[in-house]
Amino acid sequence: MKRALSLLASLAVLGSVPAAAQRMTVVEEWVTAETTASRYVSPLQQRTEAEAIATFGPFRVVDERTVALVDITDASSPAWFEAALRVFPQIDTLEFVEAPGTHDDRANLALGRAIRARGIATRAGEGGSVRSGAVELFLAGATREIAPGSEFAVHGWLDDWGRGAEDYPADAPEHRRYLDYYMEMGMDEVQARRFYAMTNSVPFEDARWLTGREMREWMGDMVAGQAEDGASSGLAYLDFEPVLQ
Repeated sequence: MKRALSLLASLAVLGSVPAAAQRMTVVEEWVTAETTASRYVSPLQQRTEAEAIATFGPFRVVDERTVALVDITDASSPAWFEAALRVFPQIDTLEFVEAPGTHDDRANLALGRAIRARGIATRAGEGGSVRSGAVELFLAGATREIAPGSEFAVHGWLDDWGRGAEDYPADAPEHRRYLDYYMEMGMDEVQARRFYAMTNSVPFEDARWLTGREMREWMGDMVAGQAEDGASSGLAYLDFEPVLQ
């Protein structure tokens, strides 16, 4: 989420918020999240949960070199990630299994920078879902792999006062925060501006769905993956709404 900088809502697939997090307020970068929908758990997530050898918040350690993201990130996620790396220091890959987004955008960007600093690769395998703020985390990979059967979803942000990206001047710091992050993750200025414009091409209340192949086209030679395409599941709705004050 983005406070005065802006608010990037989390997209969720059929109630991906655990019961304990059905209502949550984040200090400073706040949002109230509510859902009454039944939880949808994809076959890939079920398999990941069954095979996990350790759990750290939204992360599941699959083996000594691989950790998977299976839930929403929040203010505690950077600490959970560091804890996983302390216990399993050989981890070199972050697998995106079920990544709906984030409750705390500042923490999310800090987590992305930690992923990049540790030289960890990111991977969206067959059936993997990367949505909203989780896209920023995926970009953090030292190397990135996108399978054709994975899916990505982006949408515009909304700040605490109900304003979106289009309501701020082009040189506003609310934009610069994300452009700078994208450039840190390997894009040049032109790529960063094009990608940022694409993520804001649909309103906060909607989503632009990208297949793995489409996401690879946006990222060019920054990713590896197969040539053929896979279909997006399209199972999505906005789980989180901003509380404006």
